[in-house]
Amino acid sequence: MDVGVAAAPGSSSAGLGVGAVGAAVEAVAGVAAMQEDVGIRREGPEPDPDAPPKKRVKIQEGESGKLEERLYSVLCCTVCLDLPKASVYQCTNGHLMCAGCFIHLLADSRLKEEQATCPNCRCEISKNLCCRNLAVEKAVSELPTDCTFCLKQFPRSSLERHQKEECQDRVTQCKYKRIGCPWQGPFHELPAHESECSHPTKTGTELMGILGEMDQGHRRDTQLYNSIFGLLCYEKIGFTEVQFRPYRTDDFITRLYYETPRFTVLNQTWVLKARVNDSERNPNLSCKRTLSFQLILKSKVNSALECSFLLLKGPYDDVRIKPVIYHHSFSNDTNETDYVPLPISDSVECNKLLAAKNINLRLFIFQVQK
Repeated sequence: MDVGVAAAPGSSSAGLGVGAVGAAVEAVAGVAAMQEDVGIRREGPEPDPDAPPKKRVKIQEGESGKLEERLYSVLCCTVCLDLPKASVYQCTNGHLMCAGCFIHLLADSRLKEEQATCPNCRCEISKNLCCRNLAVEKAVSELPTDCTFCLKQFPRSSLERHQKEECQDRVTQCKYKRIGCPWQGPFHELPAHESECSHPTKTGTELMGILGEMDQGHRRDTQLYNSIFGLLCYEKIGFTEVQFRPYRTDDFITRLYYETPRFTVLNQTWVLKARVNDSERNPNLSCKRTLSFQLILKSKVNSALECSFLLLKGPYDDVRIKPVIYHHSFSNDTNETDYVPLPISDSVECNKLLAAKNINLRLFIFQVQK
């Protein structure tokens, strides 16, 4: 409803004075009364004129989102185009690579017998030429990312702790898993499931079958450690640090292999050899990579030399190797073992070894007493 205040005819604007103001106030009061009569009410409390101005609501989408997208494109790895999860390396021209892609490039160059180059500028890269970019690592750790379970955003530096300890939607297992409960579900449903779980009420006969399967896995681990402790009781034990160096075969299509210099253990001379993917033609085209090795006795012996041996990681390496004990009876006719797998966990660990200039491991040899 429009309300107007009209001046008297012939009067000037200056003549309105107090009378005009009073008429305007009365008109506004009348409008308010009419609004109350027809049921119009103001929503919310009356604004306080002395209150400070409210802050503007932060807009999630918009400039902040655009800034995060721009940072994502600037800080991402030049190989996989994803934000690095750990270490960040840079070439001499400043192009960024995550640790996994950097190691993979060095491993591929070793398999191809080529110099590793940056995928952007083609400058040479190596562990000596490239360095870590700590500023980028810290910047990436503060960028937001989505939780895999609850889809909420957290800084990358705190995401791992949230997913392992705090997230109510993280996947967890029943506490009765040890007696065969297969339940998996979100953490907030765990108390309800455990209160209704049927496994605590199972009979002893049912539980014995479940525990028997679990004991088989524990029995294998126990047998391995008992074997190692038994070997440590032998009279003649030798160990040494070995360094595998890369070489190429003389074939038309050369293949990569590794060999150690000769070394002496238990008064005998030995050599270790290793190969990639059992010397397949193009291991660089395979995503799955393995290493296998053989132990060669170079000395002449008067009688058979029965030995047990195993390889472990060197004192300054971070590669994960699960100990496996191998046995062989060495003689002048059978002075080489078959190629046996180096028990590394996966292809990522294999790439770490291939990317290194040399492979440094520790060899143990136990002479079996007759």
